[in-house]
Amino acid sequence: MSSTNPPLASKLSGLQSSAIRDLLKLTTRAEIISLAGGLPDAELMPRERIAKAAEGALSGTGALQYTESPGWAPLRAVLAERESARLGRVVPVDEVFVTHGSQQALSLLSEVLLDPGALVVVEDPAYVGALQVFRAAGARIVAVPLDAEGMRIDALRELLARGERPAVVHTVSNFHNPGGVTMSPRRRGELAELAEAHGFWVIEDDPYGELWFDSPAPAPVATYSRNVIRLSSASKIIAPTLRVGWMVAPDRVCRAVELLKQGADLCGSALTQQIAADLLADETWLTAHVDTVRTTYSTRAKALVHAVRTAFGDRITCTDATGGMFVWADFADGTDTGALLPHALNEGVAYVPGSAFAVDGAYRESMRMCFTTSDASTLEQAIDRLARAHARAAG
Repeated sequence: MSSTNPPLASKLSGLQSSAIRDLLKLTTRAEIISLAGGLPDAELMPRERIAKAAEGALSGTGALQYTESPGWAPLRAVLAERESARLGRVVPVDEVFVTHGSQQALSLLSEVLLDPGALVVVEDPAYVGALQVFRAAGARIVAVPLDAEGMRIDALRELLARGERPAVVHTVSNFHNPGGVTMSPRRRGELAELAEAHGFWVIEDDPYGELWFDSPAPAPVATYSRNVIRLSSASKIIAPTLRVGWMVAPDRVCRAVELLKQGADLCGSALTQQIAADLLADETWLTAHVDTVRTTYSTRAKALVHAVRTAFGDRITCTDATGGMFVWADFADGTDTGALLPHALNEGVAYVPGSAFAVDGAYRESMRMCFTTSDASTLEQAIDRLARAHARAAG
């Protein structure tokens, strides 16, 4: 008897696996120095302090039970206090929603804010996780370029002047992934003004804001308008394994997200949320810990940038890493980074070609490099290998 396979949802037809995740499968060999990942350094994660917080959480039974869908109330209170200090206004607990990493917040917001075919404006190059979410939602995606001051608001104005009406504008405002730049304070204010004038939401995705090197990141875009929904995470400053992200949004958005989250997973982990609350509330310890992470990453970032500029000279331009986890580089000699990658892997180094972050197939002469998981000497060795690969490909 023949059978017909049941169909999958039609929205899956336009989705592809992330090029970065596919690439990471190729870089697990010990001999490859990977600049491709977007991972914080596990050696800097506070294992002993996490263990102490876990022991405290497990001293009672509450950590083993379900918790509230918007997040464990004491954690939300800690986050409300932290976000109030960041935004310069009182953030009510009802406007804080805890999610399974900030990526879940982005996914749930796409369901709350977007109808199929709605226009979403993203930065170009774009955060891959955002592209996947918005494509899954059936959104129409338009890219606005970045420059050294972040999203080009003049290009967004031109888009609006042509009659386009976005439902959402997405920005990684601080130490952009993958672009490495930070939006200037002037542009933050202009973006907020446009959001209010034209009635769209801004999703300010900010997992890297506390990882500044020489000076703190500017005040969030959410400082300027209540049309801004702010996302952040404990993954980059403490440990990804906690899977604790959060959203600051008007109460009506939080309640809509709560309805969808109940259908997705009911609630997050009471255990990891209690651990995160302990760590985030311990300001003396947390300040010292994040300072250590910043100092270490700053040294590595500067070593990587120096190595690139020394090895390639004017054949490459790259961002000055002032925070975050990434450096973006553009070849000036026509090198196709997708074609270069097999040569680089043969030499024992990996990066992500820029085309992985393009909405329309651009950035073939660009690449993203992550500096967080290798020390300075290893990063210098990685760039030596990249230079050899480039010479072989050119020859």
